[in-house]
Amino acid sequence: MSIVSYKHVDVDRAERTVLKDVSLQLSEGEFCYLVGRVGSGKSSLMKSMYAEVPLRGGEEASVLGFDVMKLKRRQIPMLRRGIGIVFQDFQLLQDRSVRGNLEFVLRATGWCSRSDIDRRIEEVLASVGMVNKNYKMPHELSGGEQQRIVIARALLNEPKLILADEPTGNLDPETGYQIVGLLHSLASAGRAVLMATHNRQLVEDFPARVARCVDKRLLEEN
Repeated sequence: MSIVSYKHVDVDRAERTVLKDVSLQLSEGEFCYLVGRVGSGKSSLMKSMYAEVPLRGGEEASVLGFDVMKLKRRQIPMLRRGIGIVFQDFQLLQDRSVRGNLEFVLRATGWCSRSDIDRRIEEVLASVGMVNKNYKMPHELSGGEQQRIVIARALLNEPKLILADEPTGNLDPETGYQIVGLLHSLASAGRAVLMATHNRQLVEDFPARVARCVDKRLLEEN
């Protein structure tokens, strides 16, 4: 099943085009690296997939069955619920525990039952190897542990698409390898994963499809 289908679209940001004539297909269970220099359009391309950066032109811009160029404002939360986002800088709420961070997202996306919330939090923490850290505050966790919590947060609503924007950028090499391995396991379980990175060693050590942003174009590497 196609998760992302872009055909000859332009990605705009701050009233300028950052990528032209973009075509990209991403299917269930597929892992794809997005590489390129800082400012080459990687983050903008990802943000276009959850309707934060506009697209124009082209033949098709479909994400999870939504036409992101014709999306109504009321449809944006429905689109975003199907997408898990992993940030480089974690963006955890510092005034609440790991459990509090996860519960906040669930309640914000319509979960009401205490037992269902407890079960889902336990499931996602177990999936990232952090089941015993639910009481910890973010500042009590290492960078790698925080990123695992961010991935757990991204998984809460069982998304079909994971967007990981430089998820190893603030981590030491060994921890970065663990995080990339975890993301690959999510793809193996059936999710589509698009990961932006500038770390070529990771790409070589965890081979997968590679798309490069260069000169305002998105090019597939062989």
